[in-house]
Amino acid sequence: MSEAGQTDKTKDGAYRVLARKYRPADFTALVGQEPMVQTLTNAFSSGRIAQAWMLTGVRGVGKTTTARILARALNYKTADIDRPSVDLSVLGEHCQSIMEGRHVDVIEMDAASHTGIDDIRDIIDRVRYAPVSARYKVYIIDEVHMLSTQAFNGLLKTLEEPPPHVKFIFATTEIRKVPITVLSRCQRFDLRRIDAGKLVGHLRNIARQEGISVEDDALAMVARAAEGSARDSLSILDQAIAHGGGTVTTEAVRAMLGLADRARVVDLFENIMKGDIAAALGELRAQYDTGADPVAVLNDLAEFTHLVTRLRFVPSAADDASLSEDERKRGVEFAQALSVRVLSRAWQMLLKGIPEVQSSNRPVSAAEMVLIRLAHAADLPTLDEALKSLGDAPPQPSGAPRNGGMPAGGGNGGGASAVSQARMPVSNGGGQAMRLVESAPAPTAFVAPTPTPAPTPAPEPVVDAVPVRTIAELANLAEANREMAFKVLIRRAVRPVRIEPGHIECSLTSDAPRTFLNDLTVKLKAWTGRHWMVSLSKEEGGPTLAEIEATKREVALTDAKADPTVAAILARFPGAKIIDVRLPTTPDAPDIDTDTELQPDPGIGLDNDDDDPF
Repeated sequence: MSEAGQTDKTKDGAYRVLARKYRPADFTALVGQEPMVQTLTNAFSSGRIAQAWMLTGVRGVGKTTTARILARALNYKTADIDRPSVDLSVLGEHCQSIMEGRHVDVIEMDAASHTGIDDIRDIIDRVRYAPVSARYKVYIIDEVHMLSTQAFNGLLKTLEEPPPHVKFIFATTEIRKVPITVLSRCQRFDLRRIDAGKLVGHLRNIARQEGISVEDDALAMVARAAEGSARDSLSILDQAIAHGGGTVTTEAVRAMLGLADRARVVDLFENIMKGDIAAALGELRAQYDTGADPVAVLNDLAEFTHLVTRLRFVPSAADDASLSEDERKRGVEFAQALSVRVLSRAWQMLLKGIPEVQSSNRPVSAAEMVLIRLAHAADLPTLDEALKSLGDAPPQPSGAPRNGGMPAGGGNGGGASAVSQARMPVSNGGGQAMRLVESAPAPTAFVAPTPTPAPTPAPEPVVDAVPVRTIAELANLAEANREMAFKVLIRRAVRPVRIEPGHIECSLTSDAPRTFLNDLTVKLKAWTGRHWMVSLSKEEGGPTLAEIEATKREVALTDAKADPTVAAILARFPGAKIIDVRLPTTPDAPDIDTDTELQPDPGIGLDNDDDDPF
């Protein structure tokens, strides 16, 4: 049931748009909100009527309309019924004025223009008074998330303990912006997006009542463009009726919305999956010349890619009423022929490419580059396919044709690469044919070498691995290879746990960068000519080279201060101090073990320059 007394024109002669003319007036006319209706029906029948409701959902899904219907149900009164009821088949005493928004006891407030605490204070002052004529005084606050923090706080007490004659109904599109303290005091209903199939049926029924001829594909386009909003779908239908002069055709809706032909989008998808770049670019340019937006074309292409992927796992998705016959039939064929890896790769590339086109100053050129990338990627084998072809490829004699006798490299400028083939169903006009579609040329590296006699190459000489037995030797190796910065990192960051030929286990200090272990593995391979495994240990490990030398330096300074000769010199020159101790350096000096006993060196002397002893 829609609004009572509907006419095409209002009392002053102005045209009434379809969104207002066919606005639901009771719960039975609501489209796609059956769970909420069932809950309210049970609540009203058992007398468990809440004090406040929170209605949330996308724009145009019916929040304000539901609020008015709920206010009408709370104040329903006829000659036979005088109680709240969800059965509103008979027009009640207050119904007409409530649905028209002019009842004195049903107060509608737009929170977007009444955001302050003063507006809420006015409500709090008026809730004490009983309704004038209705059973309940109902406050409908639309876009409630726009209220200020002070306004929400002022409403809390009244919302939690309202007078028995007051009910609150809130509506919002941004439920996350509503404080949880307010949500906890309300009964929440999430109004769902309306299914495209239900929207198509709803629009078809309205077109029949209006006496308008509408093509089914046009209704499907309108339902998809509305994205689950009943109000948006009716507004688009109204515009399409005006655009077509009373007749709604598919071409008129496509031109009005700037959409691409869905059948041509499927053709574009087929060209891309075949790797036919020239045909794909030609199809895009043809659609653009007819008025299609490049972003809309790519969006439709992404939507069809998603449909094909979904059909692969949910075949019943083909029964969607919003799909055209071409999408339904050819989508099933593609779902059976294409792998999930190929579809997923196309989906990811489209998700990345669409924002590029949206932000580009040359959207057509950007869209063409996206299609080129897609078609090129469709020609490439997946990693699993490449590895499988490498393992399964039999040796072939030199010059023999590959792929069962088909000449290699035909049609693309020659080349000796193998051509793999797969059968893919392709719809051609009205018929359905199976034909061979070339997939990616396999890289030359994957072709098995020919077993023609050739001189056996001499084995490469085995590189003698440079011995690395200690962290000191590792640091010396870095220095020998002119990696001074890496040598400093080894001295400061590496705590050895275990060092064996080809394997280093260590822990790291906070000075080590995140990529240190990987970098060390690569450098050791280059330095020693063999593969090394460098792993991070959970053990604490020994001291770093820098810590060992710092300890040795402290010992040397202590020994120097205790030396009689140094003590005599310090006494002879007041204010003198030991600023440096030169430690003896030998070829074996870097190989320091933490258990080695440090012996005083008889040659220790004093030096007052600032050279680094290390």
